Amino acid sequence: MSEELSVPEAETVAAPEPEIATDEVDAVMADLAKVREEIGKVVFGQDRTVELVLCAILSGGHALLIGAPGLAKTRLIDSLGTVLGLGAGRVQFTPDLMPSDILGSEILDQSEDGRRSFRFLPGPIFTSLLLADEINRASPRTQSALLQAMAEHHVTIAGHRHDLPEPFHVLATQNPIEQQGTYPLPEAQLDRFLLKVDVDYPDAETERRILIETTSGSPTDLETVFTPEKLMNLQALVRRLPVGAQIVDRILNLIRDARPEQSSVDTVRSQVLWGPSPRAGQALMLACRARALLRGRLTPSVEDIEALAEPALGHRMALRFDPTGEAPTLSKLIETLATRNT
Repeated sequence: MSEELSVPEAETVAAPEPEIATDEVDAVMADLAKVREEIGKVVFGQDRTVELVLCAILSGGHALLIGAPGLAKTRLIDSLGTVLGLGAGRVQFTPDLMPSDILGSEILDQSEDGRRSFRFLPGPIFTSLLLADEINRASPRTQSALLQAMAEHHVTIAGHRHDLPEPFHVLATQNPIEQQGTYPLPEAQLDRFLLKVDVDYPDAETERRILIETTSGSPTDLETVFTPEKLMNLQALVRRLPVGAQIVDRILNLIRDARPEQSSVDTVRSQVLWGPSPRAGQALMLACRARALLRGRLTPSVEDIEALAEPALGHRMALRFDPTGEAPTLSKLIETLATRNT
């Protein structure tokens, strides 16, 4: 019988299955290390970005990657589909894209005997890993077509429900909003993304490697590490990881301190227009569990909260207009709140 790892009940929040077998954990750790190794073959110098996207997927959620064109966002998502063994689809968002171009539509068929009937033709959203490329280049009407699918994993066409494959994840890329030809994403849709990932420019050494390795030789073949069933089992394991009562309190206090109606922080009360909903706390709790597992731990720590606070809350809050220009940025404010009790 394998050794069992557990945390004392007094120090943790009750979980459906608090005991996790050591051999199960060892296999998971090896697989996750292999996933990161494979992705690292084609995506250079984006360790934080890769970790955050994996946190979103292991948590069963969606991720929004924000950055200028050419920063390997699309390459990363394509690689994830291969390594995780997921069927992948891609939608290039453009101003003239219609909701039916994503969800699908009903077409009229006529049989040989002359009978007519409608048949549903699935759109590209019927896949396990959907790349919504440059999502903010489509109109708000088309952007909102993803809402039901992202939240409920099914779509409704002509009054009929059509379930999406499981697992189902949307990984969207977005160009910075100040670029020409883009539309702001509605707050309701932003809230559907578990994490927002800001993709930065690489450092000099990484960019040198990119210049050399991507312009010579043949394309790199990636190994498939997971299957859809294996990934869903891992997502279930993430939800079984115990969370200490101190960590739960820390997340709760952070979420409530970020709301101007409930905060004891003067800067929040004066500068924040609206704060995060309880869904933000759920996202942060799940992402902390996933990051702990990615880093070889069986329970989240304060470090996980501090690392994930901005990705989990940054798109779920808004600042008031500051005419003086002296107020802290939203990222800085969240960082201050996350480290407030350290």
